[in-house]
Amino acid sequence: MQSPAQRSTAIRHWPKDDRPREKLLKNGERSLSNSELLAILLRTGTNGTTAIDLARKVLDKFRTFRNMSHTDARDWKELKGLGPAKIAQIKAALEIGRRFRESEIKEERPQIKSAKDVVDILMPQMRDLKKEVFKVVFLNSQNRIIAIEDLEEGTVNHASPIIREIFQRALQHFAVSIICAHNHPGGDAAPSAEDKAFTHKLIESGKVIGVNVLDHIIIGNEKFHSFIDRGSEFRQP
Repeated sequence: MQSPAQRSTAIRHWPKDDRPREKLLKNGERSLSNSELLAILLRTGTNGTTAIDLARKVLDKFRTFRNMSHTDARDWKELKGLGPAKIAQIKAALEIGRRFRESEIKEERPQIKSAKDVVDILMPQMRDLKKEVFKVVFLNSQNRIIAIEDLEEGTVNHASPIIREIFQRALQHFAVSIICAHNHPGGDAAPSAEDKAFTHKLIESGKVIGVNVLDHIIIGNEKFHSFIDRGSEFRQP
């Protein structure tokens, strides 16, 4: 049972205008600090520690919401008061934010004019991944995004099945052009020999099938390598 001193620090005993939930409802979510937003997710603290205090401990450890992504249970062990349920709530909220951004992109159907346009979309999703992920951006005749999809079959070390799958999906989407991208989990965006061989085979296969391969981009930690283009405008097919 909490002592009177501990009870007096509970958020429910704070003035209404200072409580994160009430503050959000009155002034909007943008008025809250990161720790206040996180405290709403956590709902309660533990052992005389408020949800705000617990949220601050989480932010002290990870610094940013980005750093909380792609973590596992071992990264959270030292934070007392955070059980599986609270950790799941945080990770679910982060994933909702990521998917919200993906939905915005699909609805906007932005026009891709440079490699940087693709990197701006994919970098937040891919720079912190612990495993290599391969994505394909499918484009129409105006270089507007039709879809962005993950390929689940291996990496560029298994080029043939990946290339078959890429162009099968391109034809299903009636895509005129594609841009491929994969991440290097180590953070270095420099292409490997396998990356170079894969890109050559990809471009040649596209010529045969009639789908333009505009680029193959490697994403590292705040770095990227573009095989075909480094920021200049793409030519319309």
